[in-house]
Amino acid sequence: TNILFLILVSSFLFLSKSVYGDYFRFSYFITIHFFVSIALKYFIRKQQHSAFAEGFVYDALVIIGYNPTSVEFNKTISENLYYGYKCIGFIDENNIEAPGMPYLGRVQDFENIFKQQHIDEVLISLDHHEQAAIRKCIEVCDQYNVRVRIMPKLEDLTSKTEEIDTIGLISVINLNILPLDKWENKVLKNIFDIVFSILFFVTIGFWLLPIIWLLVRITSKGSVIYKQERWGLNNKPIICYKFRTMYINDAQDSFDQTSRHDPRITPLGNILRKFSLDELPQFWNVLKGEMSVVGPRPHPTPMNIASMETVNNYLKRHIVKPGISGWAQINGSRGEVRTHQEMEQRVNFDLYYIHRWSFTLDLQIILQTIIKMLRDQGAY
Repeated sequence: TNILFLILVSSFLFLSKSVYGDYFRFSYFITIHFFVSIALKYFIRKQQHSAFAEGFVYDALVIIGYNPTSVEFNKTISENLYYGYKCIGFIDENNIEAPGMPYLGRVQDFENIFKQQHIDEVLISLDHHEQAAIRKCIEVCDQYNVRVRIMPKLEDLTSKTEEIDTIGLISVINLNILPLDKWENKVLKNIFDIVFSILFFVTIGFWLLPIIWLLVRITSKGSVIYKQERWGLNNKPIICYKFRTMYINDAQDSFDQTSRHDPRITPLGNILRKFSLDELPQFWNVLKGEMSVVGPRPHPTPMNIASMETVNNYLKRHIVKPGISGWAQINGSRGEVRTHQEMEQRVNFDLYYIHRWSFTLDLQIILQTIIKMLRDQGAY
């Protein structure tokens, strides 16, 4: 609603030009409105988070089925209190002995558990072949008028997109239709990328970028801008721009991931990486049409070559433009990739974003990125 209101008001002022008089002031109006909206939303969320953290507001959740997907879900809601859930326990056919995961009993005991616990919502994470158990759980939830959700496996979430059509009285599920395959979504995202990048350069970039450029120049030898080949849309190589954060002898030719307390990083580079300021030149990549403001982060060519043969669906992350920030990054998958599992998780996040893209999701990722920057949760 806020975005639609901003678009309508801004369009009127832009066409009339009677209030601000020129385009330069108009751009400042849009920018100020955008950041004020972000600040207000951040304040409201902080109040919500405080209420969740104090235990004043939450939904008591029971998870049926103990598997990697349900464990990941429990970890997510435990680490991110703003979702408003508190898992009071797991139900599974096998006894669970894991810290922070209370075991409530078996599926056949589900109705008795309801009588002993206050439950607001039930999340079913059982295999599709356990239809009898799933049906029983749903019937019990209906009996007690409790919300119920069914959660598929992680690989099901990231490998397909579902869209439901109704033909007569029959519902048909379409698979593998990507939101960004629709021309109107492509146009909207491209326009937003261009407008957002221009506003960045006009309001922040014109004074911040020269300051960082000067600091990099005087604190270490070498070029200020570091150029690296990465893969963009449809696996096409692009040159990605960043402020150089390493000493020149170590940052030129060979590829070696940056690690925590890496001695190759300059003192200024540590600060830039801390607040993700080294990524700001990539707004130029966005204006060139090579990248998007939001999307899967582009990986260096050696990492792509090493991962494409070992990580399932790895190249599918290149069916959209790469982004300055993405769904994986705001969910903690940033910096060094230490294990094969970490890369798989990052790709799963990227594919989730691709298959469930929306304009509001992009705005959410931008907001979360700014919040994490202010909280000093950048890469190292």
